[in-house]
Amino acid sequence: MAIILRLDRVMADRKMSLNELSERVGISNVNLSNLKTGKVKAVRFSTLDAICDVLDCQPGDILEYKRNPDQ
Repeated sequence: MAIILRLDRVMADRKMSLNELSERVGISNVNLSNLKTGKVKAVRFSTLDAICDVLDCQPGDILEYKRNPDQ
């Protein structure tokens, strides 16, 4: 997939644990962990909005696009 999730990097920059972010965003640790490790196929805008609000970042800080060299 050409979309890379950088949530782990932003969380590390903010020194925020998965548990703390989960509590503050209001989604389960499991769902947040799946998002952090890139095991999801979609992200709700409301979830992205809440994560960006808590981490004080932009969506582009969390999501990165890398063109597939085969395209």
